[in-house]
Amino acid sequence: MRGVHAPGAGNVDPVTEPRDSAQAPPDGPGPAAPQIMGVLNVTPDSFSDGGRYLDFDDAVAHGEQMGAEGADLIDVGGESTRPGAERVDAATETARVVDVVAALAERGLAVSIDTTRAAVAAAAIGAGASVVNDVSGGLADPDMARVVADTGVHWVLMHWRDHSADMQRLAHYDNVVADVKAELEDRVEAALDSGVERERLILDPGLGFAKSAEHNWRLSAHLEEFTALGFPVLFGSSRKSYLGRLLADESGKPRPVGQREAATLATSLLAFEAGVWGVRVHDVAGTADARAVWLATASAR
Repeated sequence: MRGVHAPGAGNVDPVTEPRDSAQAPPDGPGPAAPQIMGVLNVTPDSFSDGGRYLDFDDAVAHGEQMGAEGADLIDVGGESTRPGAERVDAATETARVVDVVAALAERGLAVSIDTTRAAVAAAAIGAGASVVNDVSGGLADPDMARVVADTGVHWVLMHWRDHSADMQRLAHYDNVVADVKAELEDRVEAALDSGVERERLILDPGLGFAKSAEHNWRLSAHLEEFTALGFPVLFGSSRKSYLGRLLADESGKPRPVGQREAATLATSLLAFEAGVWGVRVHDVAGTADARAVWLATASAR
């Protein structure tokens, strides 16, 4: 089954064996290339592109396009996690994603499943997903660790405190960098205790999830604190509201979602410099260009 990477499996692992297009320039030593995770929301209500890819054919076409533009992983999600979003049931979420995952995997694309539910993750893994991108870090569903351990896929553990409808009331920290690190380390320990291999884990500080704009900027400015933990780190700032507020017009109106790409690219480049493993973005083509420039510059140093 494509995408299920049990230890010792012969499949290409999209986390440890990235696509050739992502490699550093061959004429210099250079660093390893940060990975690009392209966002594919098969939802009617995601904050940036909700409704655009709810149709199966549109979703698959967009996934293929992102792959052609340089995405190393296509992150398929069937439930919005924007602030204030209400949950959908597991059957609806599964129905939205599983055929899309299967179609993209059949076309040779590496796929991650963006879900907090073990049942949805299991169905997507069966359809070909090789990474579980769990914004709850395993807190939302105690069965998620078992699914990850049994299948041997990679697991993104994001910092999280509650579901979208309630999370912003929990955006209180003594020291946001230290507190988020400590809570992520707790999630790592829980995953390891459940039988998940250390090499399967990826960490995400969770910008925008129970975070204020100030929290997001502090986490972004101290990403080295997270890369120093010894795990790959995923960074996700794409089009988020704190960028819109930073770029507000004279009346205080935030920059529209579709006009935040330059700001997103700037945060991605800063994250590359901090040593992250990958970035989760909507604009794959622009990010791939920025990555190429960063890699060429880094290789010339």
